[in-house]
Amino acid sequence: MVKSCDDMGNTVSKTPQKIGIVFDDSLDKPDGVQQYILSLGGWLVREGHEVHYLVGQTSRTDIDNVHALSRNVNVTFNGNQLSIPLPISTKKTKQFLMAQKFDVLHVQVPYSPWLAHKVILAAPQGTTIVGTFHIVAFSKFVQLATRCLAIWTKRSTQRFAAIVSVSTAAKAYARATYKVSTDVLPNVFDYSRFHSAQPLLPVAPGKIRIMFLGRLVERKGCQYLLEAVGMLKAKGIHNVEVVICGKGPLATKLRDYVKVNNLPVTFAGFVSEADKPGYYASADIAVFPSTGGESFGIVLLEAMASGRTAVLAASNSGYASVMEPRSDLLFPPKDVTSLAARLENLIKNDSDRKHAAAWGATYSREFDVPAVGVKLLKYYELPPASS
Repeated sequence: MVKSCDDMGNTVSKTPQKIGIVFDDSLDKPDGVQQYILSLGGWLVREGHEVHYLVGQTSRTDIDNVHALSRNVNVTFNGNQLSIPLPISTKKTKQFLMAQKFDVLHVQVPYSPWLAHKVILAAPQGTTIVGTFHIVAFSKFVQLATRCLAIWTKRSTQRFAAIVSVSTAAKAYARATYKVSTDVLPNVFDYSRFHSAQPLLPVAPGKIRIMFLGRLVERKGCQYLLEAVGMLKAKGIHNVEVVICGKGPLATKLRDYVKVNNLPVTFAGFVSEADKPGYYASADIAVFPSTGGESFGIVLLEAMASGRTAVLAASNSGYASVMEPRSDLLFPPKDVTSLAARLENLIKNDSDRKHAAAWGATYSREFDVPAVGVKLLKYYELPPASS
């Protein structure tokens, strides 16, 4: 038997399960859904369950039980770089699932008709199928495309015992596109990995360090942070240094902007998952100015967990759902004046900044994988949906 804790902290026993986590994309990238899958899968293994990853083309070998079921091609969707699977063999998929005998398939939604859809339809009738809905549309085109995808894969959707959404924004989008009712069960992360991290960057005496960590694409909004820093400079606020972590097609344009405006900004380039906690622990303020298309905000929680970093975030629907208890730390997307005002307050008021950081360290623990994972196990115990 496996022991876990329920919502009241009481120890309860669970029968070990064989779980297949299904994902159309690759596990090679460090994006949000991949981090959700790996954090959850790692915790399930530590709890005594057997976890397999049924995924698209993946080359990494540091994870046990990875089954790369397809070849994938790269596309841009919802402002993100994704890889989508080419069609897999229905016959081979059925043979694989019959041999593995999974108790549960946990599918990441939305999904393609070429991998996850086929896996669901090929699954034995005794398999419980659960889904997690991850996205919110960045544009009307994406919403239309998601609705078409939902219609295309409707037959497999009927096999879900339950679908959960990572936020209220994702829940509303699931209802609008897939016409399904979902519970909200938030995203998860490994709190201890970020909370225990030591700073990787040296202390800058007399300076407040502001950090952006994300892809350098228009949707992530780094350009608005740089404009806000320019406004602070114009007001005579010079005790700041800004570190931009990430890579992307806007890198050259952003570097040119910094050079022309003589801003106190350093570009650190791509930061690995291993180094990310140490970078967050090196920041006094972390800023996430994404303009939209966010279903949650796991990056906000990762930054908060250090206990040292105050977080400011754009009020897109996903980030707003995470920051609901502290709306004073939100600013309207693309509103440079509001962002500059929030930054100025945290720069000038040590007590406000430290209080925001302390609040974040406590609040982010609520999303630690054990706290949310125990709730997810209840869905794994549901009986299979009727065919």
